[in-house]
Order: sequence, then C-alpha cells, then structure tokens
Amino acid sequence: MEVRVFLRHLVLAALLLFPAPAFAQTAPDLAVIVTTGQAEVKRAPDRAWVDINAESRSKDPKEAQRQNVAAMDAVMSQLKNMNLGPDAIRTTAYELHPEFDYANGRQTLRGYVARNSIEVRLDDITRVGDVLAAAVTSGATSVGSLRFGLKDREAAEREALRLAVADARARADAAASGAAVQIARIQRIEEQRMSQEPPRPMMRQMATAEAGNAPPITPGTIEIRSVVTMTVLIK
Repeated sequence: MEVRVFLRHLVLAALLLFPAPAFAQTAPDLAVIVTTGQAEVKRAPDRAWVDINAESRSKDPKEAQRQNVAAMDAVMSQLKNMNLGPDAIRTTAYELHPEFDYANGRQTLRGYVARNSIEVRLDDITRVGDVLAAAVTSGATSVGSLRFGLKDREAAEREALRLAVADARARADAAASGAAVQIARIQRIEEQRMSQEPPRPMMRQMATAEAGNAPPITPGTIEIRSVVTMTVLIK
C-alpha cells in the first residue's frame, strides 16, 4: 500500500516538473507579393542660407586681426539693419594663421591672415540678392555656398511617403490582377530611409568690393524622393 502511494506521488511530481508539450494549430503559409513604390515631390524653396567671409592680411598678427574685426563688424552692422531676425546670423569659423613663401627649399614668413565666416539664414528668399550686395559693399571679401531649402521639409517628406505607399499598393493590385489572385491584406510596409540631403547648393561665387548691384538669383525647385517596399498576402 505504501509503495502504491509512493509511486502515485512520484508520477504526480514528474507531471509537474515535465508537463506535456502544448500543440498550437498554425495557419498554412500564404503566398505574398512584394512591390516597390516610389514618389518624388517638388517644392519651391522658401528659405536660403549664404556664407559670408571677411579676410584680412598684415605683417603683424594683431593688425590682421584688428582689420578683420573692423571689416566683419561693418558687415554685421549692415545685415542687422536689414531686420533679418534675431537668430538669422551665426559665426561658423574664425581663424588667424601665418602665411609663408617658399623658395630654394626655404620658407619665409610673408605675414598673417585673419578670416571670419558667418552664415546668414533668410526666410524671405527674395532678399538674397540684396543681402549679397550689402555684405560685399560693407566689407566682405567673398560670399559662397548659397543654398536653398524648405521651412517645413517634414511635411514634404510625408507627402512623398504617402504617394510612394500609394504607388506600391497600385503595383501590388496590378500584380494580383495579372496573376488572377486577390490581396488578402497588407503584411508589411518598409520605408527605405534615405540619407538626409543638405540644402541644395545653387551657386558659389567670389565677390569683389566693387560689386554693388544685387545679383540675379534663380532658386529652382527642391526635389524630395521617397521609396517604400510593400509586402501583401494573397489568396
């Protein structure tokens, strides 16, 4: 009797430690269609950035620096008078370094160059030409890397994504129709993340102090692309 009780307890313990496997019914594999959709959205730019530089040279490093500060102060004063906005101007680089001449294997100190660079953001691109002319006439020695962009780039990116998804779905519908099958449901949509494009450069030019007239500016258009991969189940 005691042996039977012991065996019954032993079997119960084994069931608790090692439960029977659970079996789940799995649906049969469904065939899929995979398509790629893409779209391109074009927008007229409504924001611009321009780099403005002042460069000064002298035999004395302090004099080169003094001249440079005076030149950039004049540029900044002129730009601030144009009411571009409190955060429209920022310094991007400042450097002071010697320059050398090389002859017969020897280097000779020529002097020192001081260079100050600022970036100006314009929320009204119709004023780009006026800003370039004002900078040059007030003391800037060069301007370059004029770039155009969008204030609300994310909205344009979402629109391109919406159109790309619609294109992928239309392609899936066409494929299903050609194969005489029906789409059961969308299984997956994957956006192919593209590297963020910087504002598109439109020009690069060297300006002279005599260039007092506002140059003509042609912004063109901003192109934003989106690519997605869609997987649909068919029946």
